Amino acid sequence: MALDEAPAEFFYRLPAPAEGLRPGAHRSVGGDGGMEFRGHVDWLRAPDARRLDLRASLRDPFHRWQVRQHSLPRAQTVWLVADVSGSMAFGAPRRKLDVLADFAASLAWSTWRAGDPLGCAACDDRIRDDLIWPPARQAGRAPALAAALRALQPVGYGSRALAQVAASLGRARALVFLASDFHVPLPELRGWFTALAAHWVVPVVIWDEREFVPQAGSGLLPLVDAETGARRLLWWRPALRRRWEEAALQRREALSEMFARERLRPLFIEGEFDADAVTRHFLQG
Repeated sequence: MALDEAPAEFFYRLPAPAEGLRPGAHRSVGGDGGMEFRGHVDWLRAPDARRLDLRASLRDPFHRWQVRQHSLPRAQTVWLVADVSGSMAFGAPRRKLDVLADFAASLAWSTWRAGDPLGCAACDDRIRDDLIWPPARQAGRAPALAAALRALQPVGYGSRALAQVAASLGRARALVFLASDFHVPLPELRGWFTALAAHWVVPVVIWDEREFVPQAGSGLLPLVDAETGARRLLWWRPALRRRWEEAALQRREALSEMFARERLRPLFIEGEFDADAVTRHFLQG
């Protein structure tokens, strides 16, 4: 990939020390070859004369030789867990799936730059085997993943299989970007978070403003429920527009309350993807 073709890069950080096994860019609490001081240990536990601390040894009440220990920066596995149900095909001129593809390309490039392996798992009513990618550190994964998402034509309306995706992530803790429009019942969302409780989860909420404020004028308005495929006609009028906007606000508040209960900080993408906004999200956390 040429440098001028690279996707926008953003910077992310972990809520706790990295638990990976390979050297990387994140703070950890293990290893002995790093630069970050984490404490002293007895010589018998770490017989390394290069890190012997004479001052600490003289202060030790039991007269033991003290050795300085330093943490080694490590890599951390990152996963993109994506909802690719029917509602993600909504949007004009660009679908929410296209915005997801922009985010996925930026995430793949950013993880490669940070030295972290990236995996992908996607689902609708079933787990999409064509979008299960095991974790790997590859620069070419960014355009490949974006192209796969842009070419996708959703065949399932719901996203009921998303809780099952957690089994694909393995037992090791990972940083999980959970990307969806979250247009599902709240009890189903709780099932998602329960299934992913072993990981660090960042909800990525992808919305299109036309979902909440249809641009049509007064008159008959044909509507399609993107999650169920149900169709109906509504007489669009100012009073119904106000109710629609109030329902959208209530939905946002209900989601925010659920995220707060789960101690999660959601990242909202409304419209075009902005890599700098993702960086600000992590810096403000």
